[in-house]
Amino acid sequence: MNRWCEAVVVLVLALSSMATASGVQKEPTSKKSGEKTSEVKTSDPVFVGAGDISSCDDLAGAEATAKLIEKIPGTVFAVGDLAYPDGSDEQFAKCYNPTWGRFKDRTRPVPGNHEYHSDGASGYARYFGTAAGDSKKGYYSYDLGAWHIVALNSECAEVGGCGTGSPQGEWLRQDLAQHPTACTIAYFHKPLFSSGASHGNDPEMKPLWQTLYAANADVVINGHDHDYERFAPQDPEGNADPKRGIREFVVGTGGKNSHRKFATIKANSEAHQADTFGVLKLTLHASGYDWEFVPEAGKSFHDSGSGSCH
Repeated sequence: MNRWCEAVVVLVLALSSMATASGVQKEPTSKKSGEKTSEVKTSDPVFVGAGDISSCDDLAGAEATAKLIEKIPGTVFAVGDLAYPDGSDEQFAKCYNPTWGRFKDRTRPVPGNHEYHSDGASGYARYFGTAAGDSKKGYYSYDLGAWHIVALNSECAEVGGCGTGSPQGEWLRQDLAQHPTACTIAYFHKPLFSSGASHGNDPEMKPLWQTLYAANADVVINGHDHDYERFAPQDPEGNADPKRGIREFVVGTGGKNSHRKFATIKANSEAHQADTFGVLKLTLHASGYDWEFVPEAGKSFHDSGSGSCH
């Protein structure tokens, strides 16, 4: 090698040494071309909503909770009494639609008693269409991530009862048997357990609870009383059952302009408030869930925690 070539080699080695010292390095070559360097992780689904929402004489509450949902992606549950006072076509168009109607394409509703002030919940059925299931039944189910979700109709007299032998009761038993997932949520308007002074416990819901409990359901969500209440896992008799019990949330805080007082607080009630609009946000993991009550702007009440599936 002549002196000119030796000089070139020395110069190249010197530049390479300077580059390494300054932090400039070659891309690693240990991976084959096209090999993935990281796995894409999908987010766990979010289930968010409330009941007792748009009151046509005062939409401030419904607008406050709609602003919350605007910032929360995921499937929206609307758990009955959605357009006061009568659930008519006009009230859905003028009161629900300008507020929670902004999320209609991702909402899965259930009817409440006020929906049936219009014959057969006809305004509700026309507004939501197939997203609300069979208009003559008002109950249906679907899957969300690893979870099975059951939407029920607590207006029992309108659908042939809520007993175990009723059409809805038989359908629920069969639906749960056909979907033996590890995690299950059911939601319907009237709660079996509630400390609310206006309505309180509704024993007509007990047969549905018994079927859900027998199938190891995890969470029940209701409205009806215009407050927020969270119960510890319990059985259909109201006995604490941390191993197999169902955790119930009453979330009648969607915006109806009449917060109500509590009566005697029921056993197993772990959190409750009746002066703040807000929504319940559930993040659904493969074997458990996180809950969070998100309050309207300017209010401080907050409730959060985690639970495991049975």
